[in-house]
Amino acid sequence: MKLEKLDMKHQALLQQRLRAVSTPISEYSFPNAYLFRREHDFHVLSNGEIYLRGKSYDGLSYLMPTVEAARLDMAELKELLRDVDYLFPVPEEWLPQFPEGEFEHTFNEGEMDYVYLVEKMSTYAGRAMHKKKNLLNQFTSSYRHEALPLTKERMPGAEQVLELWQEGQKSKAEVNDYMACKDALRLYDELVLCGGIYYAEGEPVGFIVGEEINDETFVLHFAKARAEYKGVYQYMFHNFAGILPHQYKYMNLEPDLDIHSLRHAKESYHPEFKLKKYRVSLRK
Repeated sequence: MKLEKLDMKHQALLQQRLRAVSTPISEYSFPNAYLFRREHDFHVLSNGEIYLRGKSYDGLSYLMPTVEAARLDMAELKELLRDVDYLFPVPEEWLPQFPEGEFEHTFNEGEMDYVYLVEKMSTYAGRAMHKKKNLLNQFTSSYRHEALPLTKERMPGAEQVLELWQEGQKSKAEVNDYMACKDALRLYDELVLCGGIYYAEGEPVGFIVGEEINDETFVLHFAKARAEYKGVYQYMFHNFAGILPHQYKYMNLEPDLDIHSLRHAKESYHPEFKLKKYRVSLRK
């Protein structure tokens, strides 16, 4: 068995493997794993098959597969599961591979991905989204605004927004996603990320960074903005959804991690559905 701390050198090994997993779950992405390697203490485990070994936000150990469950060697997996608390994240459609006589299936609400229809986010149509449209209109009528692709040349503006965002946070940079986002901006091209940067009165006020997670879903890893510009988040989501290629039906805004303010914000956009991510463990 070989165990190595996750590093950029593993990109060639893992990027296409994870991309080939046919699920819109946000964790099945090399950029996601690498950017949050510190939070999860990710290591690459090679033992015939390849797994990521990490720690959850509630302090438990887990294995993350890098191929679909049907391709796993179950005898090998059962042995590996004796040394960790569970396998994660397991999509609901994989559960038949883990019969309940041998395995336990659980999930946490805070780990579910919020998934939205791109069309709805690009229009804010309907009564439920009326407040979002009002905030969008308030921003666009209050400021001379501009939306541009996030490129290397515009990266200093995004970095400025990130620093100002952090100054407004109650949590320290070491415990929120500031460090992960900083890495995303630093390694933007290397990780093959895509995003937009947003201006008001010529000043950078927000940015979005994400990537394709499968053929019809685009995942937003980060959306940061200067909160003093009322309506800026509504403007960013609306604009970005509107310029996404038509192949993308869904936008995944990732989980809320049981953070009340995040849950309130993500629920307010009325997700089309939330993706359950199961923890699968051996029955005692």
